[in-house]
Formats: sequence, C-alpha cells, structure tokens
Amino acid sequence: MKLSLIICTYQRPEALRKLLDSVALQTMKPDEIIIVDGSRDDLTGKMIEEVAIKNLNYFRVSEKDRGLTKQRNFGIKKTDFNIEIIAFLDDDVILEADYFEQLLLGYQLHPEALGVGGYIIEDIKWHKVTEDYKPQLNEFCYDGFCRSDGSRYVLRKKLGLDADRPPAHFPEFGHGRSVSFLPPSGKIYQVEQLMGGVSSFRKSIFETHKFSEYFEGYGLYEDADFTLRVSKMGKLFVNTKAQLYHHHEQLGRPDHFKYGKMVIRNGWYVWRIKFPNPSLKNRLKWHTTAGILTLIRLSNAVTFSPKKQPFLEALGRIAGWWSSILNPPIAK
Repeated sequence: MKLSLIICTYQRPEALRKLLDSVALQTMKPDEIIIVDGSRDDLTGKMIEEVAIKNLNYFRVSEKDRGLTKQRNFGIKKTDFNIEIIAFLDDDVILEADYFEQLLLGYQLHPEALGVGGYIIEDIKWHKVTEDYKPQLNEFCYDGFCRSDGSRYVLRKKLGLDADRPPAHFPEFGHGRSVSFLPPSGKIYQVEQLMGGVSSFRKSIFETHKFSEYFEGYGLYEDADFTLRVSKMGKLFVNTKAQLYHHHEQLGRPDHFKYGKMVIRNGWYVWRIKFPNPSLKNRLKWHTTAGILTLIRLSNAVTFSPKKQPFLEALGRIAGWWSSILNPPIAK
C-alpha cells in the first residue's frame, strides 16, 4: 500500500529533526514525506536542508494556510496521485522502528478500515488481571489489564460522571476516556476516535471530508471532531503494536489562559457536533464535569509548583465556559 506521511510543524526544528531520524530507521518507510511548516522563521527550512531522506517534500506556508488543520488540508492536496494511505504525525514524537509496518498491518487485517491509529507509549504501569478480578475505586481496568486512575476520575466515579463507553468512544455527555486508556495488549481495537498526531486514513475519505478550520492555530480536539465524523462512514482502529513516544515539546504551544479556553470551547464544539440535541440529563452531566475539572485545575494552583500555569489555565476554562453559554461555538 502506497503511504504518504504528512508532518505539520510550527517553530520546532530540533524536535522535528529527532522525528525524521526515527523515520529514517523504519523497517517500512513512507513512499513520500510531506513537511508543512507554519513557522515564522526559517530555522526549520535550514534544518531540512541538512536531512538526507529520500522523497521528502518541504513546504513553508503563509498566514492564510497556517494552523494545524489548515496545514493538514494543505498537505493532503500535495500528496501524489497513487497514494492509498495518508499518515499524520505530530512533530514531537519519536517512532519505534516498526511503526509504519504495524500501521499498515492494521489495514491488511481489517480491509474495511477507513483509518488506523498508533499507540503512544506512556510512563504508566499496567498489570494483567484475571477475568473475575474486581477493580478498586482508584483503578481503571479494560480487556484484562488494570492501571491506577487519577484523582479526577476517582471523583467522577463517586459522582456518577465516569465515561459509560469504552476508551476512544464518545459518550452522549461528551467527557469520555481517550485512546491512552487502551491497554498495551498488542491487540487491534475498533474505536470511534483516533489521536490526530498518530493517525492514518485511506486517502479516498478526503474526497468528502477535510479537517475543520474551526480549530484555529494549535487545533486542540480537532482530531476528535474529524474522526467522530469519519466513524459515521465506517470503521476506525487502533493498533497497540504501532508504538511511538510523545515528548510534548513546549515550543509552539499556546499560552495557558488560551489553552484553558480552548479546552472548554473546543470540547463543547466537538460534543455538539456529535450530539446536536443532547438530553437535559446529558447537558447537565457535561456542564457538571466541565465545572469539576475546572475546580480541580484551580486547586492545582495551590498544590502544584509553579502555580501560575494551572491558575491561568483555570481562568481560561472559566472564560471559555461562560463564552460557550453566552456565545456558543458554531461550525464553519
């Protein structure tokens, strides 16, 4: 299967170099690599000139095409006509050597797949359990594996606000558990959501779908919006053997107030695109959960150091919450 890799980047030349180094070591390499650079300087372009990778095409975009979803849509248009699969990677990940081999295996084992996502290796300890094992309140268990649950999830359980669907599936009240709650079992799971920065799709779906440009700049939750729409057309999967590391590069990220505002407004947008008319019960659950998570983030300003970051994010969440009520986000 002909594979194109699209990497959208912004002000992260060193992180991108490390990613490209890991791409060069792949057991199965992409047929083409497209770098879409929204940087405001030429440091990334100069770094690319030093990279010796075949079939690499570099594009530096202007303001009108800057921003994650715009850059992805730009890159899709630049793919070769014979490409069958388009993969996307964040610019601050590093791949295991068989990442693309395992990604394409997902399509071979599931020919009906419209998309296959990878699996981020995190510093989380999972342990196998027996079928009759009863989880503790502070544990999350799935498919024979358990891990510790964070305090916010424990509180949500006590209040009856925990997700009522499997990981990477979207509940009607909007606050689900992400792909990261799938265990490292080596299995391929059917899902409704993929993480955009570790995803791939059949090129044919872009004939009718594109990434929403509602998500300006950093693009938080743009992946949830896109994959929830695609999952209405057909099946998506995560291959937990297609592994990589995410290093969360701080360069190029929005300020904490803006990020907090995006968490609420973009989260509201994705929820209402999926469920335009949720029941009163699920409306109350969405707002209650959003409020609890905001209060927890505000409390982090007391318990964490530095205190400024969680405080600004909490203020951004409050601003985003009120603005979503008074001026709800709408689709472009």
